[in-house]
Amino acid sequence: MTRIVIVGGGYAGFYTAFKLEKLLRRNEAEVVVIDPLPYMTYQPFLPEVAAGSIEARHAIVPLRRHLPKTRVITARVTGVNHQAKLVTITPENQPSFELSYDHIVITAGAVSKTFPIPGVADVAIGMKTIEEAISVRDRVIDNMHVAADMPPGQARDRLLTIVVVGGGFAGIEAFAELRSLVSAMLKEFPSLTIDDTHFHLIEAMDRIMPEVSLKSSLWVIKNLEQRQAHIHLNTQLTSAVGGRLELSNGMVIETDIVIWTAGVKAHSMLGGTGIPLDDRERICAMADLRVVDGDSILEGMWTAGDVARVPDLSGGGVGGYCVPNAQHAVRQGKILAKNLVAELRGEKPNNYVHKNLGAVAGLGIGYGVFQSGSLGIVGFPAWVMHRFYHGMAIPTVERKARVFTNWLLHLVWGRDFTSVRKVQTPREFFEEFATRPAPARTTKAKATSR
Repeated sequence: MTRIVIVGGGYAGFYTAFKLEKLLRRNEAEVVVIDPLPYMTYQPFLPEVAAGSIEARHAIVPLRRHLPKTRVITARVTGVNHQAKLVTITPENQPSFELSYDHIVITAGAVSKTFPIPGVADVAIGMKTIEEAISVRDRVIDNMHVAADMPPGQARDRLLTIVVVGGGFAGIEAFAELRSLVSAMLKEFPSLTIDDTHFHLIEAMDRIMPEVSLKSSLWVIKNLEQRQAHIHLNTQLTSAVGGRLELSNGMVIETDIVIWTAGVKAHSMLGGTGIPLDDRERICAMADLRVVDGDSILEGMWTAGDVARVPDLSGGGVGGYCVPNAQHAVRQGKILAKNLVAELRGEKPNNYVHKNLGAVAGLGIGYGVFQSGSLGIVGFPAWVMHRFYHGMAIPTVERKARVFTNWLLHLVWGRDFTSVRKVQTPREFFEEFATRPAPARTTKAKATSR
């Protein structure tokens, strides 16, 4: 039986497998998904997870549960030999093994793109994974609890300061949602006021959210300033050593929470595999999502999503290629599945064509922004549109039901402000009180006792 191996279980990989399960005939092909994590993360929900508006587990889609006809391998791909059609698989703390394939689909996704700024690698955290969103949420809540009993001063200010680097959609949504979380928490901390909390976003360009109109982006800045969340345009982070942030405009900000959202890059796991990459480490692909090496098609190799350089036939791409976002990844995955089935049945694959439908962002409860062409909507209507769109866009009916139930319960009882940060170091409780063997007596001590 033909074997299709999908490297990566994110948007593009999940939807490729999800669609293949619907299109393939019985025993027509075996589908294998390989990913280090056993779930797909719905990344547009990460800011709401960080803000406590969505239960973390409801923003992920378990692969085995929702891909019942697919073999799921929880491991990393550490090598691809396309000439021999073998992929090397390395599970965590286990020996590697090889798996043969007839077709390979590479959808490894993207990771945070950083720069060699002193201190960033040591103190910052991204907003690309569910684990990062949970960590940010718990740290913000814990800092509020500690700061509430501290006298005013530099130490308390540091705990109550949150800095986001990057003014794209991911950065603005995380920034605004956390502002909403902290503002809502203040009612439980009578010793703190909104003036005691400090929010700063650093953006190197002269505007935020390039996906929306200038008018809409200026409304976002004004709205956040009214909520005491400050945006610094044309400003760069020059140092973050020890949480002491030095900015190019001369400001110095001390904080325990630095969230990095200043760009993404294609996953670099493909280096050295012989797969053709461009200068940004993206896989070179045709419009039908087959991988190419120069003018030659690599038969049996396909790609999609953030790791791929796919021509944008709609004419709306940057540099002629699709931008790395969920809209493209989801739709490319579906087209890729159809093209794989067409290839198996001796039919011609179709090109991927998709015109951007617009952009929608949530900015905390009751605030949002929507842009489609020249149409821009801001405020409460855009927030409702954001929730409806993403609530319907997360895969599977079961996940949709959990998300909408979350939101409904929060309308009644509000967000849950409980932190479980210690879950990241669970053995501390046991180790603190565990009885250990008495230290062995030395030979000298034995001789003295005689």
